[in-house]
Amino acid sequence: MRTWCWPSWTPGVSRAVPSRWTPKPRRPRCAGMWPGRWTATPCRPRTYAVAEMVDENMSNAARMHAVESGRDLSEFTMIAYGGAAPLHAARLCEKLGMDRLLVPPGAGVGSAIGFLRAPFGYESLRSAVMRLSRFDAEVVNRMIADMNDEVSGFLRETGHRGQTLRELRAYMRYAGQGWEIPVDAPAGLMDDAALEALRRNFVQAYTQLFGHEVEGLDVEVVSWALSLRSEVAAPERMRADPGTADAGQSRPPIDRRRVFDARAGKFLDCAIHDRASLPVGVRLEGPLIVTEKETSTYVSPAYGLVLQQDGCLLVQRNENEGA
Repeated sequence: MRTWCWPSWTPGVSRAVPSRWTPKPRRPRCAGMWPGRWTATPCRPRTYAVAEMVDENMSNAARMHAVESGRDLSEFTMIAYGGAAPLHAARLCEKLGMDRLLVPPGAGVGSAIGFLRAPFGYESLRSAVMRLSRFDAEVVNRMIADMNDEVSGFLRETGHRGQTLRELRAYMRYAGQGWEIPVDAPAGLMDDAALEALRRNFVQAYTQLFGHEVEGLDVEVVSWALSLRSEVAAPERMRADPGTADAGQSRPPIDRRRVFDARAGKFLDCAIHDRASLPVGVRLEGPLIVTEKETSTYVSPAYGLVLQQDGCLLVQRNENEGA
């Protein structure tokens, strides 16, 4: 089903309307296209239903991932990035029982920022299925040396002269399985000690993912990956500021609008703030919308918002609001 706002009009009536006849404006309605017929219903319930369906689909995917990973989502902080994510994130937090949400600076173009700030590097892959019980260290060491020449040569061609980080990974599985998991491989030449370390790393990674190891089965390497990448400074750790109540420090809203809140099921009077003019460390209570060039952030009545020192928006559930 597709829905969209469709202005009412009268088929067959020309735009050149005689002066003695003045058409009466009609209220726009939504038209839904069903197989073989058209239906017309008010825009509000249809738009509300579509938005809730989209949010529920995203929430359900998060629930399934959490269950598969054995995690409790209420213990985590959601991070919203992407053009529409800050508009949906507060509703998802309500559905998932999450208390905190972060909207970083430039969230609407987060992927582009990540691309520009990502470490520069190159990765070489080789397929070489080999069981650890029949491990040929000479063959593997020769292959890794070839991979190292490949990635080093690529970086030299780009003109990169800075420090690089070398990472070697083996994609491994129990013999007979149809999928592999990435395992950190020890640096240096592969010998008996390195082989035993590789086996331990596999058992540890497998147990962390699935809760147990499989005794009595041989382990095999399916492929190898060697990467060289430029060093990137670790981000500075920040302590979350819960903020203080607004005592007139913040600028007045740039506008006020009636905004439909999905949880309340009705329109609410909503303050509109410009992100660039928000004061640091001052808590503003929802409902409100924070606008910026790339996106807008909606804060529902159950949450408040505090601009952090690093420019992130911390959206946190009110203490008197249950999940």
